[in-house]
Amino acid sequence: MSARPITRRTIENRRSPRASVTIAGIAAVAVTLASCSSTGTTGATGATGTTSATSTTSATGRGSGTTTGSTPGSVVGQNPAFSAFYQPPSPLPEGKPGDVIRSEPLAGAPAGSQAWRVLYRSVGIDGQPIAVSGFVVAPTAPAPAGGRPILSWAHPTTGVADDCAPSAIALWSALTAGLEGFLSAGFVVAATDYEGLGTPGVHPYLIGESEGRGVLDAARAARAIPDSGAGSKLLLWGHSQGGQASLFAGQLASSYAPELSLVGTAAAAPAGELGELLTDDANTLDGVTLGAYALNAYTQVYGASTPGLDLGTVVKPAGIAAIPELVKLCDVIPAQATQLETIANPLIGSFYAANPASTAPWTELLSRNTAGANKTGAPVFIAQGEADELVIPATTNQLVATMCKNGDPVNFKGYPGIPHDTIGYTSAADVTTWMQGLLDGVSPPSTCGAAPVA
Repeated sequence: MSARPITRRTIENRRSPRASVTIAGIAAVAVTLASCSSTGTTGATGATGTTSATSTTSATGRGSGTTTGSTPGSVVGQNPAFSAFYQPPSPLPEGKPGDVIRSEPLAGAPAGSQAWRVLYRSVGIDGQPIAVSGFVVAPTAPAPAGGRPILSWAHPTTGVADDCAPSAIALWSALTAGLEGFLSAGFVVAATDYEGLGTPGVHPYLIGESEGRGVLDAARAARAIPDSGAGSKLLLWGHSQGGQASLFAGQLASSYAPELSLVGTAAAAPAGELGELLTDDANTLDGVTLGAYALNAYTQVYGASTPGLDLGTVVKPAGIAAIPELVKLCDVIPAQATQLETIANPLIGSFYAANPASTAPWTELLSRNTAGANKTGAPVFIAQGEADELVIPATTNQLVATMCKNGDPVNFKGYPGIPHDTIGYTSAADVTTWMQGLLDGVSPPSTCGAAPVA
């Protein structure tokens, strides 16, 4: 679920789920990323809608998370939008999910492509119309007849505060696994920030339906950008938290976005069996951080409608006191990642009062947000690093077995020696090849019934 800064050269020196990297190492990664993302075209033409005066947001900017309430059942409330572009008009303009409210050129696109930051309509976790932010990237070459396939990318964990939104981070292109390969293949890449990242409101972290809608509506937004050349064929791709999002988007696509033709769904180390993940990672640095993100979001989203949903039943007082500070910080911004470590390290082994995976009503909510309950309806590719210590291979094996029982044609591939942080980058070329085969009408292989990944 965690995603810290990654270079485009396979593996960088980020901290692993069970070991910390030095501050100097984090800084070196940031410098490398900056050099990677400083090349290529910087502008785009034909942006639609109104534009903001703040066309570029620094990666070191801060969101303004607000702490509300002091009881264990209500820790952190709404985050206001942190720059003018992300502040939606009130009321929202009339329209349908995926309609672009505003867009503007986004600097940092790879050579031969153009990018837009977008604010688009979607449906919130409460069923009401909301604005969600993200970005769209398209080749500058003329689009083929019928339009380009849309690759809707779902990002891994960047944090839950507003300035953790990838579209607001200067290194957005380097955080998008496989971006240059997908553009070279002729795809339009759409990327959601998810509900409540950048825009007002709590981010429903690891809540599948919200994430899935954001992914599908980002694809719709790409079609609303005339110069993108986007058609109606849809491909879904995500890593970690984004793997959960892409799988939920696949499950929702036929009913929520029937005008899009889902061709295939790919996920790298998806946050699949949520109860197992929280259990496996409980006594690790990432387990504390991601547990804080998730349990706070579940409290905010489900607390009013779920009797007995109280953080005090699963988190110790010291953990409850730390959550408001943890959720303000982004783990893809080096200085903030260091702050996260400082706060979370003392809580390793003493954050949880009980296991949420076996404590009602948390158990039911985690199960509700575990992918695989419904058939996807299109071929699925799942990549898993065999050295992953965050999303343990056994949990992905379990998810794949469930999807195979549903009748999904799943191609499950393990990558020896690859950890969680880089599996999206390592597997992206295979994902591209697999997707191109689907578009060309090649019958996808299925590994259902084969031996699980070790």
